[in-house]
Amino acid sequence: MERVVALGSRVLPRGWRDFGLQLSIWFGFYFTYLVVRHLTDQNPGKAFVNGLRVISFEQHLTHHLFELTVERIADSSSTLLTATAWTYWNSEFTVIGLTLLWVYLRRHDGFIHFRNTILLANVVGLLGFWLMPTAPPWMFPDKGFVAGVNHSSALLQTFGNSYAAMPSLHAADALIVAWFMVSTSRTIWAKALWVLWPLWVWFCVIATANHFVLDVLAGIGVAVAALLATTWTPRLFGRLRAAGPIIANLL
Repeated sequence: MERVVALGSRVLPRGWRDFGLQLSIWFGFYFTYLVVRHLTDQNPGKAFVNGLRVISFEQHLTHHLFELTVERIADSSSTLLTATAWTYWNSEFTVIGLTLLWVYLRRHDGFIHFRNTILLANVVGLLGFWLMPTAPPWMFPDKGFVAGVNHSSALLQTFGNSYAAMPSLHAADALIVAWFMVSTSRTIWAKALWVLWPLWVWFCVIATANHFVLDVLAGIGVAVAALLATTWTPRLFGRLRAAGPIIANLL
């Protein structure tokens, strides 16, 4: 037991208790998120109508479905197709979990900001799923879309929401992860790789027919909004707190 405590003191920035608290926050939020996402509006009719609206909007704007071009590129190589599917399944929980752990252990000063930004973006995403349930591209094979991953597993049927395409949280979370990893990485090569990470994820979610381009753009907007909120809100409260005594003296 003493060795475990000593290991925690040596490796963990704030000891086992804080590490356990952070794990509880993350896993508690994650499983709550899965349940709430599953319970959000799953009206198939509304979701398909919204999906068709997205298709119509993109066709009107560009006279072409850019997603089909991206799919054809991925389909040209079995290796590329496998890589896009692997990225789709792992860019959320696996990559986010590992980067959160790395920042917690190695760049602890930025951890709370990183964690809160991810949590806020996903809460906003849940609101999007509730307000605008949207069928993903793979549900429209008549438009030429082909599913790049298997959606028929029992786990997905239990916790998933097939109509949670708008906004793309894959796109949002990839941008947030890249933002913090670029800012905390110390080598130019690591920074360059993390700059490419969201671009790759955006390509993958479109190539696997899981998101429309409009979903990805909405996800980017969610990420930017979450980053601005978690950056400026503490500064605003700090200024208000500092101004409190001054205002009190004037009254």
